[in-house]
Amino acid sequence: MKNKVKEFIKSYLPGFILGVISAAVVVVYAETYFPSNQVTYDNTESGLSSSNVQGAIDELYNTCFPPTAGDQIIENASLEKDPYECRYFFTGANPNNYITFNGEDAGWRIISVECDGKIKIIKIDSIGNMKWDESNNNNWARPATLNTYLNSTYYNGLNSTARGQIVASNFSIGAVPSDINMDMSTQVSKENLKKWEGKIALPTVSEYIRTNSNKSSCGTFPSYRDNFGSCKNTTWMYNSNINSSWWTLTPYSYPGHSSIYVFYLYSGGRLGGYINGGNNDTVNIGFAVVRPTLYLSSDIQITGGDGSQSNPYTLG
Repeated sequence: MKNKVKEFIKSYLPGFILGVISAAVVVVYAETYFPSNQVTYDNTESGLSSSNVQGAIDELYNTCFPPTAGDQIIENASLEKDPYECRYFFTGANPNNYITFNGEDAGWRIISVECDGKIKIIKIDSIGNMKWDESNNNNWARPATLNTYLNSTYYNGLNSTARGQIVASNFSIGAVPSDINMDMSTQVSKENLKKWEGKIALPTVSEYIRTNSNKSSCGTFPSYRDNFGSCKNTTWMYNSNINSSWWTLTPYSYPGHSSIYVFYLYSGGRLGGYINGGNNDTVNIGFAVVRPTLYLSSDIQITGGDGSQSNPYTLG
């Protein structure tokens, strides 16, 4: 995620060093045969902290091209690089991934930082029980009833600052088959077979699993299914305060009923898509709650906070 401008400076100006020697920003070029981090200069009048030229370059770069929020988070937090996509996930029971959004202090948490600098976040609490789709169809792009609500009524209810920070993005809406004894790579590829571009959606099943820090026991759907009682304790995305099932974005492909189920998380931590093949939990029944999920623009910056619940990240 390094900026191309910085790479240009490092790649094409190896023999010339840019130094700042006064508050008026007087530029001096000095040819050197030594690594720039070994070349010192007098910075007493520059206002910079570095005493070597490479440090001055870095400080100048960060002044002219301040890091995005995604860059700031990756540099200052313990994120796990995803082996399946170019993404960085917050994992574990309670990482410092709280963020203030839409005036809701620590009301959201960061799922991942994308390699293009965008930040994917999810609302901690639900916005109520809703039908996924009133027509009993699990095609989110159709659009589903919940899709329409989130991207019109709910979106319009956010404050103007929050709306300006959201960026339309591609959400993975591919179906995962009921025969799900597959590895995570295959599951992710199934989800990514179909995309929908919009502003607000829901988390996918694989995102829920990939936020778990216990990869050996909870890193695939089969292992999570067998160990959900303990797996719910090693992912922050499970919220015990939500005493209800909650919807995901991922369709559940079940023979003979392929268009009426999506995955959801039971209040007890188990993932499912149907109960004994019954029709009491299809997408047109409002038995599950909704946790909006969205992408923040790569242009925003972190203006404060350390990501903890008591001191969440703030945006500017």
